[in-house]
Formats: sequence, structure tokens, C-alpha cells
Amino acid sequence: MTTKEEPTVEQSLEVLSEALGKASVDLCAVRAAVDLARVDMSSHNGSHTRAIVRDAERAVTHLREAEESLKDVLKDIAEAN
Repeated sequence: MTTKEEPTVEQSLEVLSEALGKASVDLCAVRAAVDLARVDMSSHNGSHTRAIVRDAERAVTHLREAEESLKDVLKDIAEAN
């Protein structure tokens, strides 16, 4: 029977750092696309799908949760030092 090894703190922080790097690039690209879409939509007075509102609200909720989790990580790091 193989025992699954727990990741070390260093490994966990490395994975988090890589994810943050990728996310920062992705978030910048998405922000640019969202801002462009906002400008485009504001110039048209047509109706837009409610799915945009729903998905935007869901994304904001996830981003807030991620922000809280990252604050917890920073707090844990500060307490460990």
C-alpha cells in the first residue's frame, strides 16, 4: 500500500506562487477584454443577456473568496516568522 506524502510548506508556496503568476496574467487579459466590452456595450442600447450579470456576480464572489484566502496565507506566513 502506497502512502500519499503531504506537500511541504515550500512546495505548497511554490505551487501557490506559480498559480498567482498565471492568474495575474490571466486577470490582466480578462480585465482588458471586460473594459473593452463595457465600452462597446455602452455605445449600444440593446439588451444583453442576463448570463453576463450572473457570471460576473459569480466571478466577483470567487475573487473575494480568493482575496480572503490569500490574506489568510499572508497572515499564516507572518505568524510563522
